[in-house]
Amino acid sequence: MPGVNRPIWDDAPWEPLPRLEGVVRADVCVVGLGGSGLAALEELRARGVEAVGIDARGAGAGAAGRNGGFVLAGLAKFYHETVAQLGRETAAAIYRATAEEIQRQAAALPGVFKLNGSLRLAASARELEDCRAHLAALQADGFVAEWYRGPEGEGLLLPTDGVFQPLARVRALVRRLRGQGVRLFEQSPLKKLVPGQAVSDAGAVIADTVIVAVDGRLERIFPELAPRVRTARLQMLGTAPTHEVSFPRAVYWRYGYEYWQQLADGSIALGGFRDHALEDEWTQSTEPTDFVQEKIERFLRAHLGVNAPVTHRWAASVGYTPDGLPVLEEVRPRVWALGGYSGTGNIVGALCGRAAAALVCGERSEWAELLERARAAAR
Repeated sequence: MPGVNRPIWDDAPWEPLPRLEGVVRADVCVVGLGGSGLAALEELRARGVEAVGIDARGAGAGAAGRNGGFVLAGLAKFYHETVAQLGRETAAAIYRATAEEIQRQAAALPGVFKLNGSLRLAASARELEDCRAHLAALQADGFVAEWYRGPEGEGLLLPTDGVFQPLARVRALVRRLRGQGVRLFEQSPLKKLVPGQAVSDAGAVIADTVIVAVDGRLERIFPELAPRVRTARLQMLGTAPTHEVSFPRAVYWRYGYEYWQQLADGSIALGGFRDHALEDEWTQSTEPTDFVQEKIERFLRAHLGVNAPVTHRWAASVGYTPDGLPVLEEVRPRVWALGGYSGTGNIVGALCGRAAAALVCGERSEWAELLERARAAAR
């Protein structure tokens, strides 16, 4: 396979972070240098808390740097489903918080984000009706959305959504944190985690509090979360630049199982078909498979009409929860777990990271309180 397990986003030189060696002391240790872990580190730094970040592989080596690059408001379920599950007031508050987070991140990282909307397109007459219910719920609560019919298909246009370059975001945050003196280490897999201590192969961080911000495989670190979090593999491919087609916006198709965007150079980043091998894709493996990759490529050729060569194939681990609500909690004394974003980690993960930082400082978090309300409603 071409470009096996190298995401299309990995297109710029990058100097790796140092490995953790010896004993390092800090107030807080953040495990995981993805979007949520880096957001937690930023918030802790802003609060004057000395924090250290470590990662088993590299910054953005997990789903944070290997996803589809979508920035979408809301939770994993579509808005009308979230209203039915959580109630209108809570659903609207969550949607509003995520929409504001999109704007915050885009303003903080100009050039990384493009907020020109997203499309949810129907693959069937039944889904078309679901799109109408989705649109009606959004408009009833005052959110901007409109019906769309165009060359890509028919469904919803969500004008405040958009796309970004996921690995560029991670690396920009890493550079900023390092410039502020925050110590970050990679290639330092966690070997032991106990209150006050995170131990890797060659070193340890001694800290009052540990925040584990790991989406996929969270249940491997915390077996007690296994009934509530399950890791899935999401597979994607990327093409060479092409002018055969034009997709000016991010597209969700067939209830979001397929998703794609066209990059500035014309390349296509496309993922999907996890449900065609569902039991096999409930796995902690991040190796692409011939079965799913062949289905994605057939869709690329037959549905999108793209004949450009495939240059990249990759996969990532993502944590899912049965109710679609993320994990944000103190699972052990002074040990916090973040993850299970159900495919919405780009925005929800950052909100959870900042919320965890506030909570470990003894402050309240509106986002954490919203999630508590949501969990109570979902029971």
